[in-house]
Parts: sequence; C-alpha cells; structure tokens
Amino acid sequence: MAFINYVTQIQIDFGAIQLLKQECERVGIHKPLIVTDQGVKAAGILQKALDALPGFQVAVFDQTPSNPTEAAVRAASEVYKAQGCDGLIAVGGGSSIDCAKCVAIAVTHEGTLKTYATIEGGSLKITDRVAPLIAVPTTSGTGSEVARGAILIVDDGRKLGFHSWFIVPKAAICDPELTIGLPPMLTAATGMDAIAHCMETFMAAAFNPPADGIGLDGLQRAWAHIERATKNGQDKEARMHLMSASMQGAMAFQKGLGCVHSLSHSLGGVNPRLHHGTLNAMFLPAVVQFNAVAESVQKENRLNRMAQVMGLTSGSDIPQAIQDMSARLGLPSGLKAMGVTESLFDDVIQGAMADHCHKTNPRIATPDEYREMLIASM
Repeated sequence: MAFINYVTQIQIDFGAIQLLKQECERVGIHKPLIVTDQGVKAAGILQKALDALPGFQVAVFDQTPSNPTEAAVRAASEVYKAQGCDGLIAVGGGSSIDCAKCVAIAVTHEGTLKTYATIEGGSLKITDRVAPLIAVPTTSGTGSEVARGAILIVDDGRKLGFHSWFIVPKAAICDPELTIGLPPMLTAATGMDAIAHCMETFMAAAFNPPADGIGLDGLQRAWAHIERATKNGQDKEARMHLMSASMQGAMAFQKGLGCVHSLSHSLGGVNPRLHHGTLNAMFLPAVVQFNAVAESVQKENRLNRMAQVMGLTSGSDIPQAIQDMSARLGLPSGLKAMGVTESLFDDVIQGAMADHCHKTNPRIATPDEYREMLIASM
C-alpha cells in the first residue's frame, strides 16, 4: 500500500531568513539551540540567523562535523539541556540539519541513538516527544529540511539512517541568498546530490505519482542550472532553481532511493572524509546502467522520461551525460581519484546490503553486482 505525506511548511524566497522569529513563535520555540558548523559561522550566516531572532535567548552549538557523529549529538545535547532550550534551529547543510534531528531525538528519548536507527527497527520507537526543529539550509543538496530522515555515524562506526515523520522539521526556511557564497566545488557536489535524489526516487518502484512529478521537475531544474550556479555563484536565478530542486528531491524521496545511496552511505561510513554528494555523482552512472533493465523502469519508460527533461536523446545517454557533467563541474573522474581502493570493497558491500536504501532500488542488487558497480565507478 502506498503512503503519501506532503510534508511541512516551507518558506522559499530571497530574504526568507527574516521569517525565522515568526516561525519560531508559530511552532512554540522560545529558547532555541542553533546547530551549525564553523564554516557557516565564518561565512557570517550564523550571525544572520541570530540577527533574525531579536529578543530571543539563543544557545549555539557550532561544532557539527562534515559527517555528523553520535559524539557531536551528545555534545550538542549537553548544551541544549544546560541552557534549558525548548527547540532547535539547524543552520547549515545536511550535516547540521541531520545532527539537529538526532539531537531532537536524543534530548527527549532514552538510550543510545542506534536504538532508534531504521535498520535496528528503531523508527517506531521515535515518538512525538521529539524536540521541535526549524531547518535553514545553506546548501542546495540534501533537502534534509523537508525530509523524514537523518544520516549519522554512530559510535560503532556505522553510518545509519534514522527515519520518522516526527523528525521532519516544523518549518523549512529556504533562502537562496544564503547559498550565494557557497564555493564552486561545494555547489557542484551538493547540486549533484540533489540530482541523485531526483533520479533515484524517480527510478524507485513504489507507486507514488506525486513524488514522480516532483522529482522529475526537480531534475529538470537542477540539470539546467547546476553549471550556471557552479561557474557563477552570484547567479540568483540558478541558485533559486537549485534550492528548489534540492527541496523537491527530498519531498519526493519518501518514495525510496536505491543503490547510489546504499553505496555512498556505506563508503561514507568507511571513510567519513569523502563527500556524500560527490560519491553520489560517482555512483550514478553505474547504478543507472544497472537499473536500465529493471521491470518497473522498462515498463514505465523511466530512463527516457528522465532523458527528456535533461535534454538528451534517449535514456541510454544518461550515464555518459552524468560523467560529462561531473567533468565540466570539476568533480573527480571516479572513486580512484578520491583515494578509494579495492581493499575497501568488502566492507562497502557489506554496509550497502544492510543499508535502508538497498531494498527500495528497482532492482535488488547482489553482493557481486555491487562489486561490479564499484569497479565501474572507479
């Protein structure tokens, strides 16, 4: 049975961050903890958030790592409790938003975080007691501001997903102005993350026509504007379309993702220094090729439908087009250029088989097929 849920209140426009106080008051947050990172602070964006909260007593945790960890969640939770906070504001990319989501669980639920991980059967243990959260994305990639999931490296080293409708932010404030200063490579990597979300969820077999429409439109926007945004960070039109595409990909991926993400989650857990969006770009060509013969993809002509909005002749052109786009954006030529070696493959495959995205791919991969995808992505 299909379950369709759209999703939360979204404010999207240049200058939308000025609505932060209004949204806090609407959802009942009076003493927020802002969860962010050093890069966002250095860019002056944290100060913009603080300036948008006149009269509020605000605590700040600015130590979110590039791949959020359970240790960071513990540290932020200590600040939340010590300062008597009653809600969270995530200001940053997917790492800060996912970290804040896990803080929202940790400060209101007992036990270690892995208790609540999806593959540990923890989703149903997450309740409406979670602390309220408002998300202010500063990148256009993960779409975590409108998603029911968070990805976290837990203490035992695994990179796990946490999924519940209760951790969807109560409001998403999407202000493209906050992405204007994003460096070119981060723009490219996060933009390819958004493209991967739109493509994978469109290929997923679950019945969800609204998700298909949203994902396909998001793909068209991202594919048409990612180069412009990367090469000219001041291009406001391109920034708006990328931010919308990021949001749309996450609105759609409640339908499910697939092997791109099961591989990137796993490899990102093995080596947390690897950027998630860049990994997605590396895996997309091989996974699209793998999915091309899936019954649901063939029956609904999904590759050709994606090719149409990408300005390509046919679905068979997609893998090469993705590789060409990555090259034009200055992204690595493959996993080998990112320092990945075949010695990691066994661990990556084991993690991919256990990942929550594995079973929503339109064609269920075997360990040998994952190995073939890894080799093709080198």
